Amino acid sequence: MKDLSTYRNIGIFAHVDAGKTTTTERILKLTGKIHKIGEVHDGAATTDFMDQEQERGITIQSAATSCFWNDHRLNIIDTPGHVDFTIEVYRSLKVLDGGVGVFCGSGGVEPQSETNWRYANDSEVARLIFVNKLDRLGADFYRVVGQIKDVLGAVPLVMTLPIGIEDEFVGVVDLLTQEAWVWDDTGNPEAYEVLPVPEDMVDRVAEYRQQLVETVLEQDDDLMEAYLEGEEPSIDDLKRCIRKGTIALDFFPTLCGSAFKNKGVQNVLNAVVDYLPNPTEVDPQPEVDLEGNETGEHAIVDPEAPLRALAFKIMDDRYGALTFTRVYSGTLKKGDNVLNTYTGKTERIGRIVEMHADSRNELDKAQAGDIVALLGMKNTQTGHTLCDANKPATLEPMVFPDPVISIAIAPKDKAGAEKMGVALSKMVQEDPSFYVETDEESGETIMRGMGELHLDIKVDILKRTHEVEVEVGEPQVAYRETITQRIDDTYTHKKQTGGSGQFAKIDYIIEPSEVGAGYEFESTVSGGNVPREFWPAIEKAFAQSMEEGTLAGYPLLDVKVTLTDGGFHAVDSSAIAYELAAKAAYRQSIPKAGPQLLEPIMKVDVFTPDDNVGDVIGDLNRRRGMVKAQEAATTGVRVKADCPLAEMFGYIGDLRTMTSGRGQFSMEFSHYAPTPNNVAEQVIKDVKERKAAS
Repeated sequence: MKDLSTYRNIGIFAHVDAGKTTTTERILKLTGKIHKIGEVHDGAATTDFMDQEQERGITIQSAATSCFWNDHRLNIIDTPGHVDFTIEVYRSLKVLDGGVGVFCGSGGVEPQSETNWRYANDSEVARLIFVNKLDRLGADFYRVVGQIKDVLGAVPLVMTLPIGIEDEFVGVVDLLTQEAWVWDDTGNPEAYEVLPVPEDMVDRVAEYRQQLVETVLEQDDDLMEAYLEGEEPSIDDLKRCIRKGTIALDFFPTLCGSAFKNKGVQNVLNAVVDYLPNPTEVDPQPEVDLEGNETGEHAIVDPEAPLRALAFKIMDDRYGALTFTRVYSGTLKKGDNVLNTYTGKTERIGRIVEMHADSRNELDKAQAGDIVALLGMKNTQTGHTLCDANKPATLEPMVFPDPVISIAIAPKDKAGAEKMGVALSKMVQEDPSFYVETDEESGETIMRGMGELHLDIKVDILKRTHEVEVEVGEPQVAYRETITQRIDDTYTHKKQTGGSGQFAKIDYIIEPSEVGAGYEFESTVSGGNVPREFWPAIEKAFAQSMEEGTLAGYPLLDVKVTLTDGGFHAVDSSAIAYELAAKAAYRQSIPKAGPQLLEPIMKVDVFTPDDNVGDVIGDLNRRRGMVKAQEAATTGVRVKADCPLAEMFGYIGDLRTMTSGRGQFSMEFSHYAPTPNNVAEQVIKDVKERKAAS
């Protein structure tokens, strides 16, 4: 049996451009996995092996790799930072035991960092913080630490302090040992000396070390007592308390450095080994039944226990589909038959491989605590549980956000149609936040996703990876509808033909419910005017009708239907009759209830140089945006606003023009809000024209 105490399953996550991939590269170099360091900006990083990643210099897929440090095995997953690929981060965090949050020393806590941090909080992942790029102009370690407190509401436990800043950044002071690690200018990560603390930093080091000791000792009352009596705790005692507090999420050890210049990465690796949990120290995954209710059982990390594994990512490469899987308990062997609880079918494990970015080592088996890739899985998708067929159980199901933007695509030639279908079904398997459907009326293929860039990359993957040329339509916004008034109404469905007829009468109230409540149904019928067994049929019929609104055919949100009374016939009433009555009632009443078009509002976060703030705000106002806040950053201003998605197409090009290429922005879906009348009229008119044309 493997010694799991030497395992660390960690993810590296951060905002776009904070240096995650570069940090991963340095870790691989230090641990001897690679001998030449690849650079992101040269398009040669090891973990960014997709063409699209190398060109754009961003990570799209989470790449998995493993290496060794101080006799500990690290399974590392490098996750994307771009908002459109957050789903990758979410998925990765689900299966990790610990994480390293990378923050840019000059940019600080950026919008995407907040989202990722929130996800990590939801998944209760213990993390370290690495403040990177301290060699950059405008870098300020202490400011970033302040932002982590204020913006993320987290407790950073400062473990290292920078020596020098910007161009003069040469190394870090380790507060535990009170030693200075100073690197030379060669860029070799191993070329450092351990020196005494520089004189000009002695007071600051003493202040921060005192803070560190006092925070940490709260984890152990006996040590705290001894400390208050003047006894200095040993470094081993401090490390033990830091580990305890980190795993309990009481604080987050915070380190600093510059991954690009190879300074400070060893300290991060040491901290991963010293403070992040091994698979046995994390709360075991709860098991759920097929309805999603917890059974009270847990997947205990034990190779002898029944098999429980979670597929958290599907990736298609030149060898076929790879199913990345985290084994929570039991052992997975080559040739085993395992049960997929989602499909209810058994699958045979073809090959098990250990990944290092895009190369692989064959394995005969994997056991609790391992992260491996499986080849030859037919029906397994992201979020599916693989388990022992004799003792089935499901690990918690994953929830994915709804897409907010769609585009129509068509193959350029007839021959590409079949090819496109195959490629799209592969891509849907890989990415659950990406949907493909066929429009029934027009027969068009519609792609739906989380943002413009998300769909842009999908079209690119179609072209490059699958060699399918497609024509792309205008992006379409996923509007919704709702109602604004309460309607008391009644409807009777009667049909008399030879033999038994149909009869159903319902009295009902349709009214707006609270924002975000979705569809609610209630029955207050007393007596047997509408027998109880027919209520589900009425509820279901209204729910189905809500899929299509009366204004422009978009789904209806936040509506409550109350069944108040009705009529019943002993022979002629049936579930079908009540279903037809409810559908007709919907068509009768919704147009009278003040229907309203809703549009998706995005939370937009724009970074702009000081000189262009006025232009950026003016432009957001023209786009019907509501500016919420402005925050001064070191190199410019962050403008936060709520903006309708419909107005944000092509925004990146306009922003770059306004700011001479220096502006950046990110956006994520926030909520639905009423569409102004003039815009709503235009949308309804366009929908009608599209329907007429098809």
